[in-house]
Amino acid sequence: MLEKMIREAILSMSGESESCGVNTGTISVKDYPLSKNKADVLKSSTGKSLKDFTVENVMNGSIKPEDIRISPETLEMQAQVAESDGRKAFAQNLRRAAELIAVPDDRILEIYDKLRPYRSTKDELLGIASELETKYNAKINAALVREATVLYEKRDRLKR
Repeated sequence: MLEKMIREAILSMSGESESCGVNTGTISVKDYPLSKNKADVLKSSTGKSLKDFTVENVMNGSIKPEDIRISPETLEMQAQVAESDGRKAFAQNLRRAAELIAVPDDRILEIYDKLRPYRSTKDELLGIASELETKYNAKINAALVREATVLYEKRDRLKR
């Protein structure tokens, strides 16, 4: 029972790749749920497969907290499912999330704070966009920050 609960928790996190650098083929709504229909290709961010997530492995320390993080490839597969179901905005959100896996959590929180109105200058926001694009290869997120910069400037929401 506990093992089933752990699997379900892991699967609920694996929102489920080519845009992430891994070709998983074309995934569509017919493949959903991925945990059932594509379990053989699902991997954690550390490369653990779904079958590795057992109570025994958790108890003996083979599964560590970092193993439970979702992978960019799994998010891309989930984005493909969403897109094939006509949910393009949700698919784009999943792709942004996939890019952010490479960004350390503390840096994400700093960027979040800097994106609030009146917290950053135009140059600071453009610097964040450049960092996201060059350091983390987060091109979609970089474009989003650049778009926010334009809107903040237009609406007078930049730090003076």
